[in-house]
Amino acid sequence: MRVMGTRDSTPRLILWFCLGFLILGVGFVQCGVTYDRKALVINGQRRILFSGSIHYPRSTPDMWEGLIQKAKDGGIDVIETYVFWNLHEPSPGKYDFDGRNDLVRFVKTIHKAGLYAHLRIGPYVCAEWNFGGFPVWLKYVPGISFRTDNEPFKRAMQGFTERIVELMKSENLYESQGGPIILSQIENEYGRQGQLLGAEGHNYMTWAAKMAIATETGVPWVMCKEDDAPDPVINTCNGFYCDSFAPNKPYKPTIWTEAWSGWFTEFGGPMHHRPVQDLAFAAARFIQKGGSFVNYYMYHGGTNFGRTAGGPFVTTSYDYDAPIDEYGLIRQPKYGHLKELHKAIKMCEKALVSTDPVVTSLGNKQQAHVYSSESGNCSAFLANYDTESAARVLFNNEHYNLPPWSISILPDCRNAVFNTAKVGVQTSQMEMLPTNTENFQWQSYLEDLSSLDDSSTFTTHGLLEQINVTRDTSDYLWYMTSVDIGETESFLHGGELPTLIIQSTGHAVHIFVNGQLSGSAFGTRQNRRFTYRGKINLHSGTNRIALLSVAVGLPNVGGHFESWNTGILGPVALHGLSEGKRDLSWQKWTYQVGLKGEAMNLAYPTNTPSIGWMDASLTVQKPQPLTWHKTYFDAPEGDEPLALDMEGMGKGQIWVNGESIGRYWTAFATGDCGHCSYTGTYKPNKCLSGCGQPTQRWYHVPRSWLKPSQNLLVIFEEIGGNPSAVSLVKRSVSGVCAEVSEYHPNIKNWQLESYGKGETFHRPKVHLKCSPGQAISAIKFASFGTPLGKCGSYQQGECHAATSYAILERKCVGKARCAVTISNSNFGKDPCPNVLKRLTVEAVCSPETSLTSYKP
Repeated sequence: MRVMGTRDSTPRLILWFCLGFLILGVGFVQCGVTYDRKALVINGQRRILFSGSIHYPRSTPDMWEGLIQKAKDGGIDVIETYVFWNLHEPSPGKYDFDGRNDLVRFVKTIHKAGLYAHLRIGPYVCAEWNFGGFPVWLKYVPGISFRTDNEPFKRAMQGFTERIVELMKSENLYESQGGPIILSQIENEYGRQGQLLGAEGHNYMTWAAKMAIATETGVPWVMCKEDDAPDPVINTCNGFYCDSFAPNKPYKPTIWTEAWSGWFTEFGGPMHHRPVQDLAFAAARFIQKGGSFVNYYMYHGGTNFGRTAGGPFVTTSYDYDAPIDEYGLIRQPKYGHLKELHKAIKMCEKALVSTDPVVTSLGNKQQAHVYSSESGNCSAFLANYDTESAARVLFNNEHYNLPPWSISILPDCRNAVFNTAKVGVQTSQMEMLPTNTENFQWQSYLEDLSSLDDSSTFTTHGLLEQINVTRDTSDYLWYMTSVDIGETESFLHGGELPTLIIQSTGHAVHIFVNGQLSGSAFGTRQNRRFTYRGKINLHSGTNRIALLSVAVGLPNVGGHFESWNTGILGPVALHGLSEGKRDLSWQKWTYQVGLKGEAMNLAYPTNTPSIGWMDASLTVQKPQPLTWHKTYFDAPEGDEPLALDMEGMGKGQIWVNGESIGRYWTAFATGDCGHCSYTGTYKPNKCLSGCGQPTQRWYHVPRSWLKPSQNLLVIFEEIGGNPSAVSLVKRSVSGVCAEVSEYHPNIKNWQLESYGKGETFHRPKVHLKCSPGQAISAIKFASFGTPLGKCGSYQQGECHAATSYAILERKCVGKARCAVTISNSNFGKDPCPNVLKRLTVEAVCSPETSLTSYKP
């Protein structure tokens, strides 16, 4: 197939328009942001832009500058974030922009770093965030129906959207004002929902677009996954791949608002990993077909602090296998390989934005996309779509080797500087290591089920929906009733115990009979509704049944949020009595919102005496359900990120100095953690890890939440875990690996300015780097030749240079970073002539203070 290229001079006209004002003496003019069919146009210049999602409330303000700088260093041009309505307007008309909610500070930090911002106001965000970002009070606005042509909903949505826009304007944060915001988004992934609603959905979507445009931000608005987005709103793509996407009008640019870098994790499920070779392939494939804006969702996932995780059952960790991990550390090789991709594509930018590609076939499953501009710029993308076999292709009278499922980038249509499948950067091995914190000395407090505060309870006939009662002020709601049993019941005289059956709409329930835990049941993210069946031990007379219904994050996907149910809606029935079945659903039930410990503020530092606390040694011998545990600790030395190792605990919540770390649950992961290949279409169940282990064992503790000493740690345990095994650990690089071939394509390998004057080949190098404060303490493996295996389990192959270890030790041990050139001369002689060789290294990283003085 062959497509003729075309060229466009629109940006040149815009630039002359801006310069004209300056020449005429109008003064400083902000030309702002526009777009054409090729790209966003910023101050008269078309731009190829790489963006990264970093959600401000999923990290702490002291982390923001470092995260944004790392993104910039990784070749990111734009920082994308949602705006979270339920954080900023927790009650009608009362706004919160402090601490982690300080949106202005976050956007100003982006600006300070010299990057652009994309503000996705929504205000529906999905994002695996509690209630999709909607405040729960919105559910109780009279006559409301979410995300449709409904006046109460539209009035509230418009009020919040305009509030955020005015806040940004008041701080001059739009690019049209000299600020960093170049894009805004209204609504979010509405296309499918709008189709289900028909005319009402279309009317709402059109209204939302017009409402957004009327705010006059001076920058374009987008709608993702909305094919009907009306002009001038740009419709954009979300997904693992977007190379087949095209905007709904030929004069709009092709934008990828969510290139999923991994996937979220749910309690009871494994960890998801997306190989960087496939992610780079997807991004290059999008760019080669005319895409001009790629946003990685996520670039830093962060942490669902407090009760912000949605789903339900989404973990507190929102790591997302992103280039920067949950703790703010660089994840290699994903970060470094994408950085090289960005460099290679930016070298093609002039050609990419000035013309369309000429597409030619290079084989059965191989193609070339060539961008050749009038000014002489020429860039090419050589693709091999075969998932099994490498290909040797002929292009411009030169041969190129393309691994399966890969794209090579030739910024000058001659020299391949990058291939998506050839990873030349190091792999970092991360570990959770002990800190110098002394063993925790625990105290415990038991929830007393027999002494409920009458002032906090109410009684009514029948079962009530949980959120209607709690208004999401707590995860917990007690449903309590009594059952009278006669002395003649057969089970009291050796017969079979009766069975209690409870049908719940979600998400978990703990059953207490006469004050004793009788059983628990849990739903899943896919099936929130569940049924509990269990034998219960009753005595003659009056028996007290208390059901603790637990929410594990409110759902975040869909429409008609006002109609969703949580909690025990029944039926609740006893089977196996002499009367047969006794339905308890419509008898009197007493309700209490939350826990006694929550009402007493046990998680927060106070000056009141510690009434009711006992030495935990009395409880850990026989762990009790519904138990609060507290201890004090000093902040560990160093600056490594910290986490709580919750080994030995069951399910509950964690607080440090009154700040909620989030929900914990050591549910074991099920799934198939088998083979993982980068080739072929990626799906979330393709590359899994952690099967048979707790889904989340470690929970991020931000250092900014700590004092030098006497930090209060409080844990509420629902099921009955043992806190004696809980410890504070630090996250650190324990080792690094790298594997680079003799002819690895790399931007530094070529002097592109010498094109036409002969080539200078720069030999590739292996680069190793430990974390700040660390140095390479040992070489665990080194082989120049044909080594086998992967990081952590390398082996020598048939070809091996005997000097490999000595060379690496001499050049690297005792240093924080090193580089070793891959050449025969560097290793004494060619260990196997006429064979393509590679240098493979695994090094150990240790704190610099633990190393003895080293002299190379």
